[in-house]
Amino acid sequence: MKLYSYWRSTTSYRLRIALNLKQVDHDIIAVNLLKGEQKSAAYRAINPMAGVPSLQLDDGTILTQSMAILDYLDATIKSAPFVNDDPLRAAKIRAASHIIACDIHPVNNLRVGARLKAMGHDQNELENWMRHWMQEGFAAFQTLIEKDNRFCFGDAPSLADICLIPQLYNAHRWRMDLGPFVRLLDIEKNCLALEAFQKAMPEHQSDAPFETPIKKAPTRA
Repeated sequence: MKLYSYWRSTTSYRLRIALNLKQVDHDIIAVNLLKGEQKSAAYRAINPMAGVPSLQLDDGTILTQSMAILDYLDATIKSAPFVNDDPLRAAKIRAASHIIACDIHPVNNLRVGARLKAMGHDQNELENWMRHWMQEGFAAFQTLIEKDNRFCFGDAPSLADICLIPQLYNAHRWRMDLGPFVRLLDIEKNCLALEAFQKAMPEHQSDAPFETPIKKAPTRA
């Protein structure tokens, strides 16, 4: 398989985690969003929305949209399942995951930030915008996940963890106060102790411009 990815893209980050958890051999094809490579005719033929990630299967089939790709991987590769077999529990896992994928990310991505700046908003206003929507989303997310397990739902990573960790990366990047979200930080620590998550980290990608982690904002007790 070939994963078209950008090192700092949170949706690409989700797919890198997922492919590692499923132990799927794949090559990563870097698409530089800042240089506009996603807008080229060649890449639009792969992904008409001019975004990442895109996943090319072994037979050449192209899949787009991270959540759809995650569903495909979980349906076709039974190891390390992302959702539970029980329909009710699966619905709860998906509900928490969709808070990040459908409520936070769509208003917190590169193209939204670019549009805000084009409308006259400065960098400080942009970062306040990002932190506002993450604050609201994380507050809801934290109430929906389980309270005492190593991960969001149980003792193994689920779809919710796959969505959470990349969004927390953005929260650190935008210097968000994560003091109210100790549970999420505990989950982050447990996830990042796993090789599948470590290998997927932005700073470990070949297209990353540096090899050192981002500086995290201090949290208040």
